Amino acid sequence: MNPKVDFYFNKGKWQEELEQLRQILLDSKTVGYELTEELKWGVPCYTYDKSNILLMHVFKEYCALLFFKGTLLKDPKGILVQQTANVQAARQIRFTHVGEIVKLKATLKAYIKEAIEIEKAGLKVELKETSQFTMPKEFKMKLDEDPLLKKAFHALTPGRQRGYLLHFSQAKQSITRESRIEKCKPQILKGKGLND
Repeated sequence: MNPKVDFYFNKGKWQEELEQLRQILLDSKTVGYELTEELKWGVPCYTYDKSNILLMHVFKEYCALLFFKGTLLKDPKGILVQQTANVQAARQIRFTHVGEIVKLKATLKAYIKEAIEIEKAGLKVELKETSQFTMPKEFKMKLDEDPLLKKAFHALTPGRQRGYLLHFSQAKQSITRESRIEKCKPQILKGKGLND
């Protein structure tokens, strides 16, 4: 147990569930591998040989384990959930009470072991190319009108490009998309990502 992570288990309504999950994750005898507990992105993250395997996080309606390469897991129980349509690699297992965790203990151990083996084997998730993401017409028009913006956008890393495309296309109304584009234009021109 990492004392830097302890605070996470002493707050909110999911304490009992999180504590149960923590015990399963840190019991290396149960999966045959030892995970390291770290604090990343403000949540408990479990690594194997310095590679992220899974993390724990809480929401209003549930707490969850999130497997970084969840799409590569076999999921014979059908319990993995894609958080949103835009999430490509990660998958969650959601819990609403401690009884679910206790009932799924053996299954969770099997999934954890498989996730570690996937990492050890060096398997990679095939991510969609940036060109496969929808480019809102408002942004395409803006790029066509402004060669400097177009050059700056295409100079961004693929991840930063995807971040902007998702941000712009999530807006339901054209006026909101245009507003987001205008707001982000200075960042793009500076070669920065949405959250840099």
